[in-house]
Order: sequence, then structure tokens, then C-alpha cells
Amino acid sequence: MTPYTFETSGRNRKTLVAVIGVWLAIIAAVVLIDASLWLAGLIGLCTVPALYDLIAGRRSGVRLGPDGLSWFAGTRSGEIAWDKISHMRLDTRLDFSVRACAVLVSGRKVRLPLESTPDPDTFEQVLTARGIKVERHHFSLLG
Repeated sequence: MTPYTFETSGRNRKTLVAVIGVWLAIIAAVVLIDASLWLAGLIGLCTVPALYDLIAGRRSGVRLGPDGLSWFAGTRSGEIAWDKISHMRLDTRLDFSVRACAVLVSGRKVRLPLESTPDPDTFEQVLTARGIKVERHHFSLLG
């Protein structure tokens, strides 16, 4: 079976549009409705992680190879052999993000970094095609 590879960068159009949109909204609030500068600055601080991603352009991704599952996100990376994985768990959070977790045969859970996880539907199809059981949990707070 051919390897599946997903790779992305923090330097992407969606992040840029989101940061510009937030800053335009902040400027409009200050100019048009005389919003408090300290409140506008506090909201602007929330964009610092996105700005860092845009500047640094960190790469992240996941690879499903013949030997196992591997991932990387910035300086973090990991690898698990297929025979160690009991099943994969995909949890949809309240903010609609999907967290991927490899549940090992021992019962231990290994969470993949959010930024290295591909589209959940595609990820589930690829895993299922490889014979890996996938559990979907929607809107779970713990997992």
C-alpha cells in the first residue's frame, strides 16, 4: 500500500485572512464606535500566536507508511508502529476542531498535535482503508 502523507505550513492564506480580519475589526471598533484602546489591544494580543505562525512558517504533518504512523509539528515529532495501535480516536471539540489520538494496545493514548492532523473525513477514510479501526466522538470535553 502506498504511503499517505499530509503536510501543511503555518504560513497559509487562511491564517493571513483571519489575522487581517481581526485587525480590521479592531481598527473599525476603535474608529467607528470609540472602543477602548486597552480592550482593543487585549483582543489584538490574541492574534500573536497566529502572527508567529505566519512569520515562522513552521511545517507540520503526518505520514502513514508501511511500518506505522509518524507525525511532526515544529520541533515535536513522534512515531508509532501499526502493531502497537489498537485504534484511532477522532474527537470533535466544542470549537469544531478535531483532535486525533492513537489508542495503544496497552490502553495509553498518544495525541497527535492539532496542527499536524489532516482533514478528519480524509484521515478516517485513509485509516479505514489501511484496516485501522477509527472511533469518532463528537463534542466530547474529555478524551
